[in-house]
Amino acid sequence: MMNAWFMTCFAAFLLTASCGAPISMAWCYHMPSCSYVAWPVIAEKYCNGTQQSPVDIVTANVQANANLTAFTFTGYDDNATLTEIENTGTMIQVTLDHKKMHVEGGDLPGLFASTQFHLHWGNGSATPGSEHRVNGKRYPMELHIMNKAERNGSVPSDSVLAVLGIFIEASNDTRRPESWKTLTSYLAKIASAGDKTHVSDKLTMDDLLSGVDRTKYYRYLGSLTTPNCDEGVIWTIFKDPIKVSRDLIDLFTTTVYINKTSNSPLMTNTFRGVQPINGRVVMSQRAGDDVIGVTGRALPEGGVSGITRVWTPPPRLQAFGEPPELSTAEDVGFSIMSPNKGSVHPLHLTSVMRDQPPV
Repeated sequence: MMNAWFMTCFAAFLLTASCGAPISMAWCYHMPSCSYVAWPVIAEKYCNGTQQSPVDIVTANVQANANLTAFTFTGYDDNATLTEIENTGTMIQVTLDHKKMHVEGGDLPGLFASTQFHLHWGNGSATPGSEHRVNGKRYPMELHIMNKAERNGSVPSDSVLAVLGIFIEASNDTRRPESWKTLTSYLAKIASAGDKTHVSDKLTMDDLLSGVDRTKYYRYLGSLTTPNCDEGVIWTIFKDPIKVSRDLIDLFTTTVYINKTSNSPLMTNTFRGVQPINGRVVMSQRAGDDVIGVTGRALPEGGVSGITRVWTPPPRLQAFGEPPELSTAEDVGFSIMSPNKGSVHPLHLTSVMRDQPPV
């Protein structure tokens, strides 16, 4: 039985043009005349709507939805489902065997076939390039898995779209993980726009999504992030990022070009800026934001060293000193009272991100 949220989603979809409908226009990322700032003029009918993507997810405004259960992924462990990789001139896109790859559950309205994934990035591992943000934070890259609703075993052109978005975070490893080393090895073969090649390595989608807890995610109703910018898209943004070494991320901005000319610009900054939320509700398994992202290092008295984690403060949390406003990254010390031994462990929290100070 369709829930109220999906009925709203489907109604919005019916009011838009069908996703993926062809449109005669030239758009780009690299020139002001055709970059995302100009898309509402270039494609006014599509890119000037009120439910556009991407958005900045403000976790304090997230509402709980108990229907957002775990997904079921079929074919994501199949090493023959990534079939072709292509340089489209605006992005790198990998075609998936949609007859073998499916997603259902997670409050999606039925069975969806996974058709392709593509990537958005900035200008190197040190430059933000993700499209979505969480409390203003961006990542170097973002991966989008495109899924179309199946009907009677087929995927009509006017199918409802559901996109799975996964952030990509830079790690200090070298040429890791192995799956991304394999994927990026194809970039040199598709350096120019229009180039494509068969994916011959045994690579799975699960390999590429390693480390991502796919039971934790945000959900909202939005649009495609490129023209046509069609609305009615069911967005899922996973909370955990994929960790990819900086050297592999940098290959995307140093290897592929936007056309075939000898003086072609490199493919960089392939993202759309955030769009107004316009009263839309972002949902998750639980409301609000009771999780802090922490980078910890030991104070002289002891504690832990070199830990990066997502951590929920225990009730017995005491701040020493005058804590600063925690809406930006600040240094602040906390005493954490161990619930087991009653001991105090001073930590220096060097990257605390929260919409409001802890109470």
